[in-house]
Amino acid sequence: MGTAALSPLHADPGSLGMAGIWVLYTDGASRGNPGPAAIGAVLYSWVEGEPLIEVETISEAIGVATNNVAEYQAVVAGLRMAKRHDPDQLWVRADSQLLIRQLEGRWRVRNRGLIELHRMARELLDEIPHKLQHVPREDNSVADMLANRALD
Repeated sequence: MGTAALSPLHADPGSLGMAGIWVLYTDGASRGNPGPAAIGAVLYSWVEGEPLIEVETISEAIGVATNNVAEYQAVVAGLRMAKRHDPDQLWVRADSQLLIRQLEGRWRVRNRGLIELHRMARELLDEIPHKLQHVPREDNSVADMLANRALD
C-alpha cells in the first residue's frame, strides 16, 4: 500500500462533506477493439489535508472485449470493492468521458453491450453517496497501469 497526493484540481467534493472520503479510480484497457482486455482499479481513503492512502487494488484480465466494455467492467468491479469497505462518501474517477457522462445520466447508453453493465454500475452507485468525476488520463495513471499490467 502507498500514498498519493490528491490533485488540487479535483479537491472540491461538491455536495459531499469532507470527512472520511474514499476515492476510486478505474480504467479498462483493450488491445484491439475488441481484443484482449483487462481492468484496473485502485481504492484510496482520504482525509482533507492528508495524502491519499491506498487501500485495495484490482488488476485482472477479462478476456476479449471492447474498450468501453472494459471501462464498465472496471467501474463495476471497483464499486463492488469499495462497497465492501462501506464508504460514507465515494468519489469515482475515470478518464473515460463516455463512462462518466453515461453514469451521470447526461448521455444515453445506446450500445446494447453496455446496457446491462450500466444498470449494474448504477445500482451499486445508488447504494453509496458518491460523486462522479471525469479526470485527465494523466491523473488516472495507477488504474491505467493496473489494467495494462494484467494484459502483459
